[in-house]
Amino acid sequence: MSRTDGDRDPSDEALTDIERAALHDLELGLEHVRRGYGALLTFHHQIGRGMDRFERARSRLREAGHDALADRLRDEVLPAGAVGDRWSYELVADFRAGFLADATAIEGDAREALAGGGHHLTERRQQRRWRERAAGESWRAASDDEADRAAGDDGA
Repeated sequence: MSRTDGDRDPSDEALTDIERAALHDLELGLEHVRRGYGALLTFHHQIGRGMDRFERARSRLREAGHDALADRLRDEVLPAGAVGDRWSYELVADFRAGFLADATAIEGDAREALAGGGHHLTERRQQRRWRERAAGESWRAASDDEADRAAGDDGA
C-alpha cells in the first residue's frame, strides 16, 4: 500500500532521531547517486553521438583524399575507450552492477531493518506535523481543487 497522506506509520514512531536522520541521509544519498547515474547515461549517449560524427568525418576525409587524417581517426580515436581503454557503455554497466547496486542494497536493507521498508519517513513526519498545526483542513480543499483542475474537471 502506498502511503502519501501523512497518516501515522508505526515504523516511523519507533525510530530514534538519529536513526531517522541516517535513513534520510541514505535516501537522499541514493537519490543523488541515481542522478549521477543519469548523468553517466547522458555522458554515454553524448560520447556515442560524437563517435558517430567522427566515423562520418573519417569517411568524408577519406573521400576527400585526406587518407592520413582518416587513418588517424580509424586507428587512434574510433577504437579507443572514453576512459583508458574502456568504452562508455562499459562504465555505465560497471557502475550499475557495482556501486549503484551496492548503494541501493544497503539503503534498502537499512530501511527494512529500521523502518519496515518505509520510504520518505522524514518527509512524512514533516507533512504530518504541518497538517496537525494547520487551522482546519482548508489545505485539503485546495489539494482537491488542484486535483480536479489537473483532471480537467471544473466542478460543473
